[in-house]
Amino acid sequence: MLLTPKKPCKRLVLYYHDILFRGTNVANATSVRVTNASSDYEWGRLVVFFDPVTKDQHLLSPPVASAQGFYFYDKKDSYNAWFGYTLVFNSSEHKGTINIMGADIMAEKTRDLSVVGGTGDFFLTRGIATFETEEVQDINYFRLKMDIKLYECYYY
Repeated sequence: MLLTPKKPCKRLVLYYHDILFRGTNVANATSVRVTNASSDYEWGRLVVFFDPVTKDQHLLSPPVASAQGFYFYDKKDSYNAWFGYTLVFNSSEHKGTINIMGADIMAEKTRDLSVVGGTGDFFLTRGIATFETEEVQDINYFRLKMDIKLYECYYY
């Protein structure tokens, strides 16, 4: 028996901006390498971040949330990362958090990561965050489009 997928109870499209610390850009950096890589594909590198999240693609737009967490490169023969982070909202529109984790298989045009919970406006939420890389500037900056579809929403 095939199940018909249900429609999301909430959907957010947001943009994640990551600016890697390169030794001289401390004022603008939003992420930093904690470990060194062991291969050509960054295998073993761990990056900790506190990145701005906007409603549009512009880095200088007012942030609607911050992404706080880490990613590490976990393959020796291709670019692949694993993310674990929390979106922290504190605005007039949303208050609370959304927790996201999973593999970011960078060779794919879009990748689905799990929404595993939340607080506040997103209390106990579950769903999928679909990543799509929109821009990469060397290793210094990248922007991800996050299409977040929540399938469990609790309102109180």
